[in-house]
Amino acid sequence: MNNLYKINRGEWFRLLQVLLVSSYNIFAPVRKNGGIDYTIVNTESYDDIRYNEAKPVTPLKLFFLPVKLNVIKTEKTSKKTIIIGAPSCDVEGLKLLDLIYLNEKFVDKTYFLKREKTLIITTDCYMVQEHCHCTTYGINPYSEKGCDISLSSTLNNIYLTSWSKKKDVFIKKLISSGQIEATSSNESEVISEQRRRTIKYLDEKNEKLPGTVKTGEKIKEPYYEIWKKYPSNCVSCGACSAICPVCTCFIFIDKPGFEKMKQLDICQYPPFERITGGEDPLKELIMELV
Repeated sequence: MNNLYKINRGEWFRLLQVLLVSSYNIFAPVRKNGGIDYTIVNTESYDDIRYNEAKPVTPLKLFFLPVKLNVIKTEKTSKKTIIIGAPSCDVEGLKLLDLIYLNEKFVDKTYFLKREKTLIITTDCYMVQEHCHCTTYGINPYSEKGCDISLSSTLNNIYLTSWSKKKDVFIKKLISSGQIEATSSNESEVISEQRRRTIKYLDEKNEKLPGTVKTGEKIKEPYYEIWKKYPSNCVSCGACSAICPVCTCFIFIDKPGFEKMKQLDICQYPPFERITGGEDPLKELIMELV
């Protein structure tokens, strides 16, 4: 395990308070309305933060690709952002988005600046939801790459593992203040054992699911059962793409006052496939599947 540090929970809450009054906006998962979702942290919500639970409703991508964004206006805020509680599956999705928006031939400036100003602290999944199946597709329920710091917790302590260059300033400040300390090999093993238990549970729970290769073969079959089953019930609400960690289609909308809005677009929306003249080349194919 890479550079594992420990901080007492009480000190961790005090640290968050210091960061809040300095130059950071902090988002963390909080249980509300029957689910878990990111909420901006304030002095009243420290105790409500959920650690090591899967998974916030809002996908990580929306911090960097908002549903609506005025691409003409530039952000004036100098505050940096810390996101606590991102799950490993969402981080894997963000790595794919980085390949698109940080491509060396064309870097999306807005996306780049948001990524640069954001510190991502992932949390290991100790609890899983009904449909969690990351290990089936070669993803671990904890992050090692793609995040800046990963977080594991016990009843009394918070454990931080550093993974990127961006974390250096953050971690060094904690070390210099004496708030965190390196852990023993025994404590590292406790974290590793918890990770192994989660993997074992997921593997047993999803043992009948097809893996990456078999799934890829199935979805290439043009008349595979799922292509008939799901379109017949689809109402084109777009929710599946909106919460997908990698769906990233968008449309530009010109508005008065020289405003150009970049807005999330979704392929399940009926107008998505329409072309000039209102023609819909996919309608006949979709009706055939239904």
